[in-house]
Amino acid sequence: MNEPKSAHILVIDDDRDIRELVGEYLEQNGFRVSCAGDGKQMDSVLASKAPIDLIVLDLMLPGEDGLSIFRRLRADYRPPIPVLMLTARSDDIDRIIGLELGADDYLTKPFVPRELVARIRAVLRRVRMLPPSSVTESSARSAAFGDWRLDLLQRNLIDQQGVVTPLGGAEYALLRLFIDHPQHIFSRDQLLTQLARREFEIEDRSIDLRVSRLRRRLGDHARDPKYIRTIRNEGYVFAQAVNYEA
Repeated sequence: MNEPKSAHILVIDDDRDIRELVGEYLEQNGFRVSCAGDGKQMDSVLASKAPIDLIVLDLMLPGEDGLSIFRRLRADYRPPIPVLMLTARSDDIDRIIGLELGADDYLTKPFVPRELVARIRAVLRRVRMLPPSSVTESSARSAAFGDWRLDLLQRNLIDQQGVVTPLGGAEYALLRLFIDHPQHIFSRDQLLTQLARREFEIEDRSIDLRVSRLRRRLGDHARDPKYIRTIRNEGYVFAQAVNYEA
């Protein structure tokens, strides 16, 4: 079954042959495709084309590298555009950094085009399962809730005294999912689907543990949590209002 035409993919790779090969294959599988060879061309596409649903981003680019481009994308676009990173087999460090920064998936070169299509569809399914995000300000740099502020660029949790606590990739991903959708009840299956990235090693039985750890990080009381509440037989809900700040 072909992907709906509304799925518009931007392929960013400095290798023209790879861009054309990937673009043609994606179009054959029902996607609309735009291509860019570097960060500047990407900026032009994002400014002039129809909204992009997912970006396939090569990390090894001339000039501005893929990680720098990814940081800009996460800082400038709300809701964030899903990103699938392409890495060489020798780029393990960059791959890990990219995933820690919040990339939605990755694929190592050389790859089978059919697997790329499968990964893209999986990411789009995860994104489309989410309710509309509460984030409306594209220039937001932090999110304030209760007694905390989350630095969206540095991924640090900051308390009222200014004490900074860095968050790991999985921890940040879970908190960001909650604060982007306050008052929305997430079932355990939904959390598992949204956070199921290889590097996080998410398992069904670990969801409760990860929520418990995040609660402790936020200072939530087990019997009467202020931030993440358990809804019996349904799942979890982030109970605080969230204010995004530039």
